[in-house]
Amino acid sequence: MTPPVRVTKKAILEQLDLVMDPEMNISIVDLGLVYKVKVNIKGLVHILMTLTTMGCPLFGVIEEDIYLKLSELKIDRKNITIEMTFEPPWDINCLGYSIVKYGLQKNYFRCVRATW
Repeated sequence: MTPPVRVTKKAILEQLDLVMDPEMNISIVDLGLVYKVKVNIKGLVHILMTLTTMGCPLFGVIEEDIYLKLSELKIDRKNITIEMTFEPPWDINCLGYSIVKYGLQKNYFRCVRATW
């Protein structure tokens, strides 16, 4: 068994920024789905996150992409814990200012979310 690789929270967040929501093609970080990232002294990674809607059928796709992107940092899958929460529930106020890079504004999501 190989020991966990030491990585920084910043490096993990940079990789998570490459994980796209499959429906909206926007980073899970920019959407505000990632609430917290912790890396302990042993290099174990804990990610606290949410989804835009409870029971989203695409979580498996997002989860696999998280493992894939973090494997590029040489983090073994067994050293990653992804904890799902819906407290607080996601809403448009979770969006980061970086959504501007997608050419979107928060009022865009008011229209889209009404159809979910």
